[in-house]
Amino acid sequence: MVTVSLEHSPTPAPASNRVDADAFTPQPRAFSEVSKDAKAAGLFQRTPWFYVTVGAAIAVVLAACITMFLVLGASWFQLIIAGVLGIVFTQIAFIGHEAGHRQVLRGGRANTRLARLLAGSVGLSFDWWNTKHSRHHANPNHVGKDPDIEIDTISFVTEDAVKARGIHRWITGRQGWLFFPLLTLEGLNLHFLSFKHLFSTKKMRKRHRYSELAMLFGRFALIAIPLFLLLPLGMAFAFLGVELAVFGIYMGAAFAPNHKGMPIVDGDARLDFFTKQVRTSRNIRGGWWATTLLGGLNYQVEHHLFPSMPRIHLAKARKLVRAKCAQLDVPYTEVSLGRSYATVIEYLNEVGRAARDRIAPALPAPVRS
Repeated sequence: MVTVSLEHSPTPAPASNRVDADAFTPQPRAFSEVSKDAKAAGLFQRTPWFYVTVGAAIAVVLAACITMFLVLGASWFQLIIAGVLGIVFTQIAFIGHEAGHRQVLRGGRANTRLARLLAGSVGLSFDWWNTKHSRHHANPNHVGKDPDIEIDTISFVTEDAVKARGIHRWITGRQGWLFFPLLTLEGLNLHFLSFKHLFSTKKMRKRHRYSELAMLFGRFALIAIPLFLLLPLGMAFAFLGVELAVFGIYMGAAFAPNHKGMPIVDGDARLDFFTKQVRTSRNIRGGWWATTLLGGLNYQVEHHLFPSMPRIHLAKARKLVRAKCAQLDVPYTEVSLGRSYATVIEYLNEVGRAARDRIAPALPAPVRS
């Protein structure tokens, strides 16, 4: 038996958040079948040439930023460099994400070392990210199991929204409209959570904790020292502010379309792997430009089914997965980037109504199949 509960409000929920009762028929063999097809097509093969090319492009842009920073000196045009750096750091984070999933190199340890290095280079703790992200991949949009829908500044389920008090209640009641403005603080939040994890965790190996702390402190010193030595104080702070804001917006805008506004799985539900990953994930149309812009996260359905599959192969995997979904009559969600953002805003505002009304909308009876 499968039990799934979808978030609900007095007004109709977004179409992507509503399903028929018979839509959750278990598909126990679906994943093994599509996985076998993907393996036969060679889609799990590593593509070092692709990551070398992407890495080289990022290195060139980063070198250009450093050169222009030194050439410009005390000029407000430095804020353009700060914005570009925010984009570059996000692209590095994308590759770190892929290395963490063992997509880049052949060996697991080599991938982990690369992921730890790349995470540290953008000011994030790999151990913090890996712990959180692994839980998310195992149970996307699953209440009580997916850390990405746990309450933070934003509430993703009405049970959390109705508990909001004070200024948090005001924010929650308007959280859809405030979502992108709040992302300007997400870069700072990611750095804070990384340091918080490294100073508080007791389960992490000491050598990894110390190495990650050293990388984070070294990284921030490498950025801050030239800024405050070569730029006026106000300009240096403005540079940091722009870089952090662009980094936060880009990171949030890349990850938000993937699951927000998709079905929320009730805490005691049990779904087969294929159903769980396909139903709770959303793809973004756009082909190569979307893949470049979003670091492969535009193929979220395939990424969740095959997390170790290199980015360059996800487009081919999409054809296999869509064919399997059509065969099994399983809905496959794929929309434009603009439509995904509109859905996210609509969904967050809908959830946020519980904070304004102080009443959690009644949930429908659990879907059973």
